[in-house]
Amino acid sequence: MGLILRIAVIDADLVGRKRHRFPNLACMKISGFHKAAGDDVILKLDYEGLDEFDKIYLSKVFSDTPVPEDVLIRNNVSYGGTGFYYDKAPKLPDEVEHHMPDYHLYDDWVNDRLAAGDKRVEYKYYLDYSIGFLTRGCFRGCQFCVNKNYKKVSCHSPLSEFYDPSRKKICMLDDNFLGCPSWKEMLQEVQATGKPYQFKQGLDERILTDEKCELLFSGKYDGDYIFAFDNIADAELIERKIKLARNYTDAVMKFYCFTGFDRNDRWDDDFWKQDIFDLLIRIEILMRNRCMPYVMRFNRYEESPYRGMYITIARWCNQPSFYKKKSLREFGLLNAEGSACRRYLSDFEEKFPEVAYFYDLKFEKE
Repeated sequence: MGLILRIAVIDADLVGRKRHRFPNLACMKISGFHKAAGDDVILKLDYEGLDEFDKIYLSKVFSDTPVPEDVLIRNNVSYGGTGFYYDKAPKLPDEVEHHMPDYHLYDDWVNDRLAAGDKRVEYKYYLDYSIGFLTRGCFRGCQFCVNKNYKKVSCHSPLSEFYDPSRKKICMLDDNFLGCPSWKEMLQEVQATGKPYQFKQGLDERILTDEKCELLFSGKYDGDYIFAFDNIADAELIERKIKLARNYTDAVMKFYCFTGFDRNDRWDDDFWKQDIFDLLIRIEILMRNRCMPYVMRFNRYEESPYRGMYITIARWCNQPSFYKKKSLREFGLLNAEGSACRRYLSDFEEKFPEVAYFYDLKFEKE
């Protein structure tokens, strides 16, 4: 019998962020691999007493999650993930990458949170879902994306690699599932489980076809169908594909709307103004087609002279209870007189009066 190692797994986002509602898949795979080898594995929730462990694995997804620098230089610490390396994150060893995730890694932490009064639904991804990638990569090469170095979409793992029949639902993290040549066979296999499923990262609406719509919208889908509308240049294509999808479903379709990124690397006042208008035009198109926008801001929006507009529009769109009932102007008026929100909206309208059209758009009316 081999030596039993003491292993600590640290989900840095869990330790360093106020809210964390999704498990780290790499952490679960590492834990599953070491537990299968007979090692003693714990989920560590701080950076104290690290000398007690033979090996410590540290992973993070978000680049702004803080991690003590002195932890990273320790001999018994290995770290990785997009939060450290963005598009250059090293891959897990194959024997770890293709190991069944340890879906019980977070159990004690989740139970403690529930005992403290948190709602179970906030931890549904820890408790109810099989999670993994059927495919990896994308052919789009978007400058801002962690997948920009890929040239194609490839099969990554069979469903059996991460599917636990005892769990109620399935969550796929694929980057561009519908871009894989084997999408149909894989989707049919997922649907054959009879479990509700979702694509957490969204799907590429630009490559929808009748065949893809017929199969995708006939399944037992979990939650909103999520797509992306990141570039105003795709407006005509996006709207055409929405109309195609509407031949097969009346379900809610949500679109990630990425904003605050200058594809021409100018970052001047003209860009910031046009970027706000391009965002509002995309929202108007989605509203007209009964779709929900979800605004995602590139971190350089903080440099914009219209930073407050990005914040206000995101607050309005990303809360469906407001977006569905209130125009952007009405949303602003919900805030107290003299509030920052009202000031952002009034200052922008004073400078660019033509924005009034977008301020008064309303989902119910549209």
